[in-house]
Amino acid sequence: MKLKMMRTLQLLIRALSALRLAAGDDRASQIAEFAISLPLLVLFVVGIFDFSGALTLKQKLTNAAREGARVAAADPANDLVGSPSGVPVSVVDAFYVVDNYLTSEKISDCSLPKPSISGNLIWTSTAGCPGGGGPSNSLVLTINRGYLTPQTVGQNTTNIVSTQVTIRYPYSWRFGGVSGLFGNSFTLPTGITTVAVAFNEN
Repeated sequence: MKLKMMRTLQLLIRALSALRLAAGDDRASQIAEFAISLPLLVLFVVGIFDFSGALTLKQKLTNAAREGARVAAADPANDLVGSPSGVPVSVVDAFYVVDNYLTSEKISDCSLPKPSISGNLIWTSTAGCPGGGGPSNSLVLTINRGYLTPQTVGQNTTNIVSTQVTIRYPYSWRFGGVSGLFGNSFTLPTGITTVAVAFNEN
């Protein structure tokens, strides 16, 4: 009887020691905390990469549009009426400047064709980019050689004829898909649009 009580007491002491060790061990709580914070960490990392990629692309597109507008605005305007090819030299110059800039920055030009007239002194070039069809996945370059920029001097406002270059480039966001893990998905724009204007010099 005494021996049985001794064994029971030893088992009880071992169980209490094991319980004390388990209570002092925080490995399980660390795993639980990591499992809870991991999706949020992934959302932040994907968001940082996604938004920085979009900002970098926006800056490059802005530079391309600015260079295209500057080159076209410096060309003579007398080629805008009655151009034998239908596309004035100044518009072709702007097109090639933008296209070459995209290529030099390692941005796909989506095999952008030469622009065709789409309005009064407005030429547009559209190309579908890989990754799907439809207008949301199209690269659109618009060159407006007759854009009117209002200028105010004193109390007088006059319109100055300028060249406006607009680039709309498709951008595929990963952030919206990852945010779906939290039950809410963000609706983000399907493309990045940038506009540049330069006063016509001639």
